[in-house]
Amino acid sequence: MVGSSSDRVFIECVPNFSEGRRPEVVAEIVTAIASVEGVRILDYSSDAAHNRSVVTLIGPPGPVVEAAFRGIARARDLIDMRTHEGEHPRLGATDVVPFVPIAGATMSQCVELAVALGERVGRELEIPVYLYEEAATCPERRNLADIRRGEYEGLFEKITKPEWSPDFGPSVVHPTAGATVIGARLPLIAFNVNLTTSDLNVAKKIAQAVRASSGGLAYVKALDVLLNDRNVAQVSMNLVNYRRTPIPRVMEMVRREAARWGVGVLESELIGLVPLDAVLDAAAYYLQLPKLDRSQVIEAGLWE
Repeated sequence: MVGSSSDRVFIECVPNFSEGRRPEVVAEIVTAIASVEGVRILDYSSDAAHNRSVVTLIGPPGPVVEAAFRGIARARDLIDMRTHEGEHPRLGATDVVPFVPIAGATMSQCVELAVALGERVGRELEIPVYLYEEAATCPERRNLADIRRGEYEGLFEKITKPEWSPDFGPSVVHPTAGATVIGARLPLIAFNVNLTTSDLNVAKKIAQAVRASSGGLAYVKALDVLLNDRNVAQVSMNLVNYRRTPIPRVMEMVRREAARWGVGVLESELIGLVPLDAVLDAAAYYLQLPKLDRSQVIEAGLWE
């Protein structure tokens, strides 16, 4: 059948770069990534308020690692963290590089790729590297937010502490590229909800109510962001396990919490790609189709 490749292994990689306001810079990074034969770029998007770009690529293990390395190297040359400003937390020019198992791939294989890339980035590019999620070398480094706490500006002091010595590379912050976090994880959905208010305090209260770390929904990370170009407050979220906590559950909780403060939902947005099953979950919920199945989607049948 079309797209059938049970004998092949495909890895997804989703590098996040700390640049979303200079399209010419993002284009150079994307071109570097796309220069590797066998790698396909599925999507890339930029956000000016976050000053961040997300690239989604897929391919066999070796080419994907090489493509990620080329993107990191180009970002090191083009992005200067000393002048970077944006709403999204960040640690370096290439902020985070996760590997995700797709067809024929395992999580342990993605961990091996993360370690191999981290070692090379540290050795050849002299950028400090931290391993996170499934590739973490200790429990304290599993959560990306813990590694990124203090951000680029706070890293100069943080990296001198023995407990925050990088897994690879020098124990000195790269002056322009900062540090990079590399790891392996399950598919993640970057899902943002824009509110009908510019009051950042309302978004902050909603984010606090929704995120798992403060007693909200399991597998949800959330923070408040002000989109200055639109004067709109946003609840910016990462859904790290969409099967356990699906998009509709998150959306409805945000909607209810917003109503408590007399505001509504203006719109929502996805950053990067989303698994088909997550979209079907949302469709089934809002259309009240409990028996909706991927076999009923024409395009899905092409790849079965």
